[in-house]
This record gives sequence, C-alpha cells and structure tokens, in this order.
Amino acid sequence: MRVHVMDLKPGDHLRMDTFSSRGLHVLPKGSRLQMEEIAKLIQHGVDYVDIETVQEEPAPSSRTSIIQAAASSFDTTIDGFESLYMEALSKGSFNQSVVDDILQPTLSTLDKHKDVVTLLLLLDREDNYTYNHSLQVGMLSYYLASWLGYSKTECYEIGRAGYLIDIGKCRISPAILNKPGKLTPDEYEEIKLHTIYGYEIIQNSMNDPFTALVALQHHEREDGSGYPKQLTKTDIHPYAQIAAVADIYSAMTTHRVYQSKQELISVLREINSLSFGKLNGKPVQAFINHLMPNFIGKRVLLSTGDMGVIVMNNPLDVFRPLVQSEGKFLDLSRERKIAVVEIYME
Repeated sequence: MRVHVMDLKPGDHLRMDTFSSRGLHVLPKGSRLQMEEIAKLIQHGVDYVDIETVQEEPAPSSRTSIIQAAASSFDTTIDGFESLYMEALSKGSFNQSVVDDILQPTLSTLDKHKDVVTLLLLLDREDNYTYNHSLQVGMLSYYLASWLGYSKTECYEIGRAGYLIDIGKCRISPAILNKPGKLTPDEYEEIKLHTIYGYEIIQNSMNDPFTALVALQHHEREDGSGYPKQLTKTDIHPYAQIAAVADIYSAMTTHRVYQSKQELISVLREINSLSFGKLNGKPVQAFINHLMPNFIGKRVLLSTGDMGVIVMNNPLDVFRPLVQSEGKFLDLSRERKIAVVEIYME
C-alpha cells in the first residue's frame, strides 16, 4: 500500500527499499518504522512509501499492565519510606533489613523498564514530596550507576543510598520543610543540617559507610560552594556525585510548596550547565545521553498552545528536538521562539 509519509504510523513496515529523490538509499525493505525512521524519511524529502501490514505476536504483557505494576510497586516503596522516616524520627535509627525488603523488589525490576521518562511521569505527584522525591532519587541513582558501568551489587547500593539521602529531614521542623515562602537565613541553615542528621541516622542503622557518606555529601559541589563541609572535586565520593545529579533533577522537575516543577528537557539543559564547575561531568553526560532518547514518541504541549509529538532528538542541539504538530514538523533548534512546556506519559 502506498501512503504519504505524513500518514505513516509507528509499527508500519516498508515493503520496498526507499530512496530519496537524489537516489540516496534511506531505509531498507522490511524496516519497522518508529518516529526516528519517519523523521529520517521526511528529512530526506521522501513523500510516499510502500508499506505492508505485518501481523505481530501479541506481547505477553501489555504496556499498560507493566505501567500499572510499576505504579503499584512505587506506591509500596513510598509508603515504606514513610514508615522508615517515622522510625528514624522516633528512634534515631531504622532497621536496615526493612529498607532492603522495601527497596530491593522495586530496584530489581528497573532493568525491565528502559523508558525512564515514563517512570518519572508516573511519579509526578503533588503530595508527600519528601517520600516521592526519595524514591525518584533512589531510582535515578540506580539507573545512573548502571549507565556508568557499575556492577549489579554496586548499582543496588548506590540506588539505596539515593533512596536514603533525605532521611535526616525527619529532624527538621515541618514548619520549615513545608514553608511556602522563601526561607530566612537561619531556616536555610537548619535545612542544611539534614545532611549531618542523615549521616548520623544511617551510621546508627547500617554497617555501611558509603550510604552514610552519600547522605552527608550529596549537597557538596566541585567548586566548594556546597555544604556541609565545602568539599571540592575528588574529595566528594563518586556515589555522592551520582546521587547529587539524581537529587537535583528530581527536585527541579517535581512540584514543591515553594516551587513549581520545571519541564523535564529544560532541566536537563540546566543540569548540563552545572557540569561546568558544580557537578561531576561524567554522571551528568551519562544521564543526558541515556535519558534524551526516552523523550522520542512522547506527547508535548508547546508554548504556542499546540499539542505535538517528539519525533527525533536534534544532533545540533539535543535540548531542542524535532516535534510533529498540527500536520507539520517543527525543528525547535530553528524555531527558537517555540518551546516545550510540558511532557505527557502518552
């Protein structure tokens, strides 16, 4: 069947080799088209292609059921962190085996979920910021560790450390944690103590110096501008450098009482700028390189008010993708006045 490229759908198969008007071979016969392949055809000026319908075996479990299972697992893990938080507040410590019982089932399934952006959107909730944030940081720290080549055991340890970085906030006054306005200098100094409190609580709870160190150091910055000890570069443990990237990204993309959430791709741009002096460049680049492909195929709201779909990441400006909207393709690296305002799961 011959169809116009604008009518192609993900999952279509090419019935014949496809060439541009200049005779360049663009895609081979049998190619299964996704958004990137469709964008490639458009870039090469191909107007029509021949496609065929291929009957595929049904997936053993649908995408919807996988997402529902992930949501249920996240709810359990978030509830578990609340109980840990309250235990740490009342006793000054928590039971490590309970942490592992809560966290291990969730982290062990993350390898099945390659679409990290969908998981982040799944965790986009406006209630219980501290508990949601802890799960997000644990999850992102786990993924980052795996992208950096750490072993399975190390990935779990780094993910667990990310999950626990804010346990020290249980000792901070709720009036300060939930204050909608700007903190006073004294209040900010109290907030900063959560790193020390977390270090102490974890030291009292686990025979694992790295997890406590991550809680202590996750607000340190390479230029010495962080806290609590104004450490620089190599003085900051690699696990803490990973958790810092996850912590900042989660905080900036989540709604808080004193700050509206920011759009996911624009925050990646800000994270990239922080890799020049504040954050270690290695985890930052791994984070960007592995997260950006997850945005392809996502529905977006543009600053024009139009809806669209991201079809390709732009090699010239990775943070300004190619978007299909209202029957046309917009290259946001050229359309500088148009921006992605919000991203949706489907």
